[in-house]
Amino acid sequence: MKTILVPTDFSAQAKNAASYAVNIAQIIRAGVILCHAIKVPDESPMANQVAWPLEDYNSLKEETTQELQSLSAALLHDIHSDEAVGDREFINTRSATGDVVDVIRNVVEEQKCVMVVMGMSGAGAISRFFLGSNTQDVINKASFPVLLIPANAHFHPIFKIAFATDLNDNDIELIHSVASLAYYFNAELLIAHITDDKIEEGDDKRKVDDFLKEVTCKANYAKVYYRHIKSVDVMHGLDWLSEHGTVDMLVTVHRKVNSLEKLFGISYTQKLSHHIEIPLLVLPEGLSAVHF
Repeated sequence: MKTILVPTDFSAQAKNAASYAVNIAQIIRAGVILCHAIKVPDESPMANQVAWPLEDYNSLKEETTQELQSLSAALLHDIHSDEAVGDREFINTRSATGDVVDVIRNVVEEQKCVMVVMGMSGAGAISRFFLGSNTQDVINKASFPVLLIPANAHFHPIFKIAFATDLNDNDIELIHSVASLAYYFNAELLIAHITDDKIEEGDDKRKVDDFLKEVTCKANYAKVYYRHIKSVDVMHGLDWLSEHGTVDMLVTVHRKVNSLEKLFGISYTQKLSHHIEIPLLVLPEGLSAVHF
């Protein structure tokens, strides 16, 4: 059975993301794992050298288990699905001690999760998870799809998914993966090519034609469309697409940052995640084909 992992800190934003994940899971016939990473409260440099009282750990572990079970019950109640409620394995829970990114990565590898769904706080700013801001670390270190859910983005049927691309050949395999997700919703899959506003569409015609031909052969999905978006730069193009493209989900590829981005420590994906108001599916560069 396919599985979606939902890390949670039990905040309102995280619970909203969990609700979104459960609705998607029902549609793509996947199970859900609610996960919480337990960290030693003392984050000082000496924390690893100080013994953590067993009774404190057991108490925190029990409290976490109760919180996860309560969240699971609330999610099952909200979806009003007899089929889901009757399936004891539809929502499972997991907690572990350790670094958030490590806990997430370990569960993804163990359970072969198809994606991780995480919440973002108000106005799209990246939420602070588990005693600290770890969402950016997850994006940077993930070898799996990460779906980021803005605080005000509640689940509704997905009619159009936009995949932002620079016509990189490596995106073709990823578009094939996203097509498998679009299939469940019978959604349009828009291939959005964002370029400098000085570049005319005809300038890349042969490259576009070759790219789309490969996409058509690989994806084998009828509802694939193409649109050339001219903008002052990629960031503004992504903003326009998310705000005016009438799309229900935006997909970007998180590539290794260039030297300028390394200097400032932020990528296009991270910039976009600060203010986007629709779900953002982040695919790591080099990801192997994923069938949702």
